[in-house]
Amino acid sequence: MTLERQAVEAHARYTAPGVDDLDAARAAWLKAAEAVQAAITEHAAADEGTSRYEVEMAVKKAVRHPEGEAD
Repeated sequence: MTLERQAVEAHARYTAPGVDDLDAARAAWLKAAEAVQAAITEHAAADEGTSRYEVEMAVKKAVRHPEGEAD
């Protein structure tokens, strides 16, 4: 989940108004997203019976729509 959170935060920095170095922000976002995808693929391969898609959707849901978190 940490990698997905980092990717979401990197994307937010990339798309933020007034970002200082757009190329560096984009590169950081892409690197974070690549790390997430690699981890998802590795986890799905290790967990027979679970598709990569299922793992990815579960991670995204947990990070983007956490249940029971206090505001």
